Amino acid sequence: MKDKILETIKSYETIIIHRHIRPDPDAYGSQFGLAKILKASFPNKKIYAVGQEDPSLYFLQRVDQIPDEMYKGALVIVCDTANQGRISDERYKTGDKLIKIDHHPNTEAYGDLLWVDTNASSVSEMIYEFYLSGKDQGLKMNDEAARLLFAGIVGDTGRFLFPSTTEKTFAYAGDLIHYDFSRTEVYNKMYEQKLNVVKLNGYVLQNFEIHQNGVASMTLPKELLEGYDATASEASSLVSSLGDVAGIKAWVFFIEEDKQIRVRFRSKGPVINSVARMFNGGGHPLASGATIYSWNEVENVINELEKVCKE
Repeated sequence: MKDKILETIKSYETIIIHRHIRPDPDAYGSQFGLAKILKASFPNKKIYAVGQEDPSLYFLQRVDQIPDEMYKGALVIVCDTANQGRISDERYKTGDKLIKIDHHPNTEAYGDLLWVDTNASSVSEMIYEFYLSGKDQGLKMNDEAARLLFAGIVGDTGRFLFPSTTEKTFAYAGDLIHYDFSRTEVYNKMYEQKLNVVKLNGYVLQNFEIHQNGVASMTLPKELLEGYDATASEASSLVSSLGDVAGIKAWVFFIEEDKQIRVRFRSKGPVINSVARMFNGGGHPLASGATIYSWNEVENVINELEKVCKE
């Protein structure tokens, strides 16, 4: 499939790369890392990366602003997005051909070409593997692409602590750090927190609830977030903070945003993406997301999570 994707890329003059809404470092890393590789490899092609931005990730890259007509006859590549409903910028539908590159369970097999590897720690890892498979066919790596892919791998492995981290992950990261970029700067930018978010995390640690069967939960309504001057995205960044609490098997954050409630699941072992799929979501076995539209649904989510942890 990697060869087919490279052949397809070579056959198009305009390539537009998308990723998911509410981006994280892997979404940015894979999207922009691929863009940098392709720009270095095919300087005469028109290559763009688009989508809604997150200010906390400006340090990685800023997106391109392109007109609708740019999609005519273009190849569209979507990175790190399991289902079409989460693709940022709906213009992805208007290109000539669509490629999906992802590491989430392939519950929605969209696109003309699909490369899905659920064993990969991140799509950034997959993009580096794509480069390795094609470097003898013209693909070129540079310092900026390496920085972006390294950031994506670090983000989706939780600094190499998550179970998705493999020997291959370490090997690829070891390759990438030979390029000229500051790992210290990448870490500092990715993990520094504003004072208000630190204080919100203190509230989380003092107020999360313990339920049956090793389940924990945290509810963050809009009014509370406003009190800490924190956004829903900033609150979502705190979801891993309960991972060090002894006795918790899985936990869930409920974060209100506009007319919906973001649901963020994490687990130390029980497979929880099946619960996420019950509530308009999905994701990895141990890290998933969903959406509900009423606080009345919170108890149902917790009950389903308790069933999984009990089993």
